[in-house]
Formats: sequence, structure tokens, C-alpha cells
Amino acid sequence: MIRRDFLKLLGLSVPALRNALAQTRSKKTLITIFLRGGVDGLSMVQPTGDTSLAALRPGLLHGGASLDGFFSLHPAMKSLLPLYESKQLAVLHAVGQASASRSHFEAQDFIESGLAGMKRPDGFLNRALEAVPGDEAFRAVAVQNALPRSLAGDAPALAFPSLAQFRVGGGGGTFESLYAEAVDEALRTSGHEAFESLGTVKSKNLAKQEPQNGAQYPKGALGKRLADLARLIHAHVGLRIGVTEMTGFDTHLNQGADSGQLANRLAELGDALAAFATDLGPKLNDVVVVTMTEFGRTARENGTRGTDHGTASASFVLGGGVKGGRVVAQWPGLSASKLFENRDLAVTTDLRSVLAEAIAAAEIPAKPDDVFPEFKPARVGLYK
Repeated sequence: MIRRDFLKLLGLSVPALRNALAQTRSKKTLITIFLRGGVDGLSMVQPTGDTSLAALRPGLLHGGASLDGFFSLHPAMKSLLPLYESKQLAVLHAVGQASASRSHFEAQDFIESGLAGMKRPDGFLNRALEAVPGDEAFRAVAVQNALPRSLAGDAPALAFPSLAQFRVGGGGGTFESLYAEAVDEALRTSGHEAFESLGTVKSKNLAKQEPQNGAQYPKGALGKRLADLARLIHAHVGLRIGVTEMTGFDTHLNQGADSGQLANRLAELGDALAAFATDLGPKLNDVVVVTMTEFGRTARENGTRGTDHGTASASFVLGGGVKGGRVVAQWPGLSASKLFENRDLAVTTDLRSVLAEAIAAAEIPAKPDDVFPEFKPARVGLYK
């Protein structure tokens, strides 16, 4: 984070810092998780009841638990079943953007900008953030290596790989050095007091806080990142939007069925989400979690026991207010006449409609027209 962005985030006045502290309070939080690479929704949530499936994917079928008599959850994600059964988790299928490209870069840009037919430098989450009152330092955070496209824009947001690497004191990128280089002694002192009172700025201490309620996160980047987001939520720092990502879903080769490459990634995803829910405990009622991906995979398995870039996929929504325990899908079918361009699961629910409902459920007061200026969200009915 460069100095001018840091100062823009905080504001160059002691009163502004004190005002941010005064306004800090517990509010609802939106968490988005981008599954990069194009997750195979037809395996993650398998349409076992579709009579065309077996012929399309003879080497990829798994024996996961049935969710509703038609769809089956991948067996590697069994840790999510209690959340589904307690109606805290819902599944979406045949979701995506019909206008998206099968290029990773272009499709991710479409999803994160929230735009398909126009170009703007800002992302959909940054446009939502502009409607959030207050100027808390941690109101929008990406726990990943760089600020994602979705949070790019005029509204200030933070990005850092982990809380352990976001610390007070030490190297040149810390709060202390930024203050020392940029502002006078009075502001440095007041700023440190404000952050100390927030209970988070000494992030080396926050990073050492153990997960609550006996939560056990899996090894891997996503578990660590969700644990850090849970720490920020527990610390009541005014986090309104939290973003992170997981990679490794581009399964062209040796994808696997019940076990294998994809199963390993899905196990990490499922276990991390389950641990996050356990960690938050009752606070999960004030958190809205959505997963997304740039596209799905082809309906047919390819010649290398994998799948290629497709169109529609599946997503999970978790947390407070979710009408869970169900699969939400206008199922288009997998017969040849129903496949998009004779190869992909067709999109029947635009991801932007899902995201618009999640933003509203998180009580972010943004107008859908401002967040998705070229799109009118349809009702999906995900939340109570």
C-alpha cells in the first residue's frame, strides 16, 4: 500500500481518526470468496438425477451424499452437510454470466467488475462500498496478495496476505513507518492511540488469537485467510466487506472423481467454510458468505480425464438470513439440445442477481443500479 493511499484511507486529520473510532461498532459483514480457475460445478454439486449425466461423464461420477434427491454434494465436502442440514447453507446451480468469455482473464474481469457490456476501472464491491457510511480503516479488507479487481475504485480498501504480515512497527510498509514518513508527531501519536483502541492495529497480537469455539481450519491458504477474516469480525473493527480467494480449479487433466486433484481442492474449501462457521458461532448470523467462480467446466469430460472451460457453475451462500437446506436452481438440463453451444451447462441465474441479494442481506445500503449499472437483478429469493 503506497503512502498516498494510506493517507487517503485514514484522512489527514486527528478528528477524522477519532470519528472513525467513535463510529466503530458491530455490523453485518459480506464475505466473498473467488474460486479461481473455473470450478467444476457439475462435480462440486453433481446433478445425479439428470439422466444425461452418466454418458457425458463416465469417468468423473462420484458417490456424494444426496442433497434433495436430484443433486449430490461432492464427498470431499461432507463437512458442509451439517450447515446444509441446519439450513445455514444454500446451494446455487446453473449460475454465472451468460455473456462471459471462456478466457480466465476476461471472465474474471466480467465477474469482478460486475459489467459485461461496458468498461469501467472500478469493481462492483467498491461501488457497493461507496454507499457505506463511516470511515473505519478496516471496513473493506482483502486477505490475499493484492487488491482484487472487485475492490478497485475510489472507496479506500486494504489488502494484505495475512494479519501476521500486517503489523505495527518493523519494516517500511507498516503503519508506524507510514506515519513517520508522512505526518507530524501529533497525528502519529493520535493515530496510534486510535488503532490501539480498535484492538487490531497491533496485528501481530491479533494474528495470534486462536480460533474460537474449537474451530480447526485446514492447512492451506484459504483456511488461514478465513481465520484472519474471522479474527477481524470477532474484534468488532467495523469490517463490512471481506474478500479472499482460492486457486487451483483449472482441472483440464486428471480431475478425479471421489478422490484426486479436484477432490483435494474441494475438501480444503469445504473444511475452511465449515471451520469459519464454527469459529464465528452466533456471529455467523451477522455474516453473509458467497462463493463465486469465473465459469464452470464442460459438460463432457475430455480426453485427458478432465474438463475444459465452460459456462455455468455452482455457488454456495452461507450465514445469517439464508434460506438454507436447499438447492436453488432453474435446472436447464444436460441433454444435447439444452447444452449451451452444445458443450456447457447453460446459465439460468445471473451471478449478479445473487450478489445483489447478498449485498442487501449484509445491509450494505447500495442501490443495485449503482453496483450493477447495466443490469437489472432478478429475484432469486436466497434470504429471509
